[in-house]
Amino acid sequence: MPQTTDAAEFWNARYQENERIWSGNPNPVLVTEVGALAPGHAADLGCGEGADAVWLARRGWTVTAVDISSTALARAADHAADAGVADRITWVQHDLGRWTPDETYDLVSAQFFQSPIDLPSERILATAAGALRPGGTLLVVSHAAFPPWARHHDHDVDVHFPTPDELVDAIGLRAQPWVVDVAEVRPRAATGPDGQNATLVDTVVRVRRGDDVT
Repeated sequence: MPQTTDAAEFWNARYQENERIWSGNPNPVLVTEVGALAPGHAADLGCGEGADAVWLARRGWTVTAVDISSTALARAADHAADAGVADRITWVQHDLGRWTPDETYDLVSAQFFQSPIDLPSERILATAAGALRPGGTLLVVSHAAFPPWARHHDHDVDVHFPTPDELVDAIGLRAQPWVVDVAEVRPRAATGPDGQNATLVDTVVRVRRGDDVT
């Protein structure tokens, strides 16, 4: 992957390319997998422009939303204010590669936690899982293949997309107190940047923390 000496600079520049990068809608797998959970305290890792955090707050969650980009967080805060849920979300600018949570959570969400620059995602997710309260849920959604409009599609690029089982093993969630509720590749309909329609495939992992073993 390309290297950068300043990840915050990289992501701020990425967000400043356009007035809005993302759709403003919550990720559909989050809606499907979390919609039935009782609200509590959630962490949204790599929250971007805040659509997932706002959706959670609207459903009664208290959210700690973390991102490295100050530009993204400013947009996210505006979104939350417009939605009337600013008081339910704490925005935190932090490099997740150096993140050590000082709270515990009922939900940790990491949506498309993949990066064009180096990111120790498996270590971050293992840290996040360790911050779950008993009964809490870790939801990880990632690309299982390049979208057809990606610049690497149909090219010989050495990129490995972990399978659901590989991801569960890499995070270290096979043994107690972890319960793997979902580990699958799931298709979804999507629209590309030029209006093209396609079916994408996502890796979806939802893990619940049971009672700690003594």
